[in-house]
Amino acid sequence: MKTTIKTYLLLFAAAVFATACSTSGSSVNEEDHDHDHEEVAVPDEGEEEHREEAHLSELQFESLGMKVDAIAERNMGEYIEANGRLEVPPQNQASVTAIIGANIIRINVIEGDRVRKGQALAYLIHPDLIKLQTDYVNSWNQLEYLENEYNRQKKLYEENVGSGKEFQRVKADYLSTKGMVQGYEAQLKLMGLNIDRLKKSELYEEVPVISPIDGYVGDVNVKTGMYVSPQTELFEVVNNDFIHADLMVFEKDMHMVKVGQKISFSLESLPGKELEATIFAIGKSFEQGPKTLHIHAEINNKQGFLLPGMYIRGRIMINEEMGNALPEGAIVRDGDKFFMFTAEKKLDNGETEWAFAPVEVIPGIKSDGWVEIKLLEPLLEGSQLAWNNAYYLIAEMKKGEAGHDD
Repeated sequence: MKTTIKTYLLLFAAAVFATACSTSGSSVNEEDHDHDHEEVAVPDEGEEEHREEAHLSELQFESLGMKVDAIAERNMGEYIEANGRLEVPPQNQASVTAIIGANIIRINVIEGDRVRKGQALAYLIHPDLIKLQTDYVNSWNQLEYLENEYNRQKKLYEENVGSGKEFQRVKADYLSTKGMVQGYEAQLKLMGLNIDRLKKSELYEEVPVISPIDGYVGDVNVKTGMYVSPQTELFEVVNNDFIHADLMVFEKDMHMVKVGQKISFSLESLPGKELEATIFAIGKSFEQGPKTLHIHAEINNKQGFLLPGMYIRGRIMINEEMGNALPEGAIVRDGDKFFMFTAEKKLDNGETEWAFAPVEVIPGIKSDGWVEIKLLEPLLEGSQLAWNNAYYLIAEMKKGEAGHDD
């Protein structure tokens, strides 16, 4: 009986042990299964997208001097390099002088002022100016008397009543005075004085120095109280509306240059900008040392503050080959591939940031700091691209990927 009881106890203990082991094994397997699931988990779409972009805060964007714009269309054809300056044709420049020696009593303009044709730049005062007006008034009044006397003597002479000698004397006086009056009027008109006012004996105490053209005041070479002679240059006026590109081309390149060709050029005063011009005239005589020829081109898209004498660097386009292009700093090589970056301004938790995503491209012709871009897939309409710092962006993107993997 005791043996039987022992046997039952042993069987019960074995059953409890087996049950416990089974339960424990099941728990371990479930933990292992959960652990395996975590290792093969695939990140969601948002995480993958973040990994393939470089992100910059607004402060980083500004500090790096990032430039963002649409892809450019640019002529990547053959060209001739040429340097020169901005110039204004002689007919749009004026040297303003006094008609008669006098003193400057008042100056109305300073350098840089825009003036109209006929506007008074300064005023002169001198006894000789008063005397000129007085002489004109006296001659004008004398002419009226002589004209009446001439007509009377002429009538008498034609009727054989008056003396021929007297008629000839009056005629000579009349014509001489008439010529003198016309001479005075010519001088006074050059000074900008109103002749009709003078005929009423209303004299000018101050005589204006007037601008002969529309334009801007360049040089002011006088000061108040200064005596100026007729040949003294008082002011320079330049009409910058007619400013154009004046480039110098070497003799060896002349056979490729024609009227109507396009020119792209840049100025130091407009960094990063290019202006365009069209050749309208080619010089017919060479400048010596070095032997070059003047090329004149009308500026098509005037921008900024353009002044005569500004130095320019230009490219005369020999043939047209338009294509998509970006500055060289917008393209980076990674392995055997080349990338540019699309740019998008976003709002993240109330903070502005910039997201830059790489886009694979095939680079083409390089020209004057630009690279032709051949797209593997068309860009979305309105896409903005980073125009510089591509090396920094790809390094930033890879740094983000490394941080994410850790």
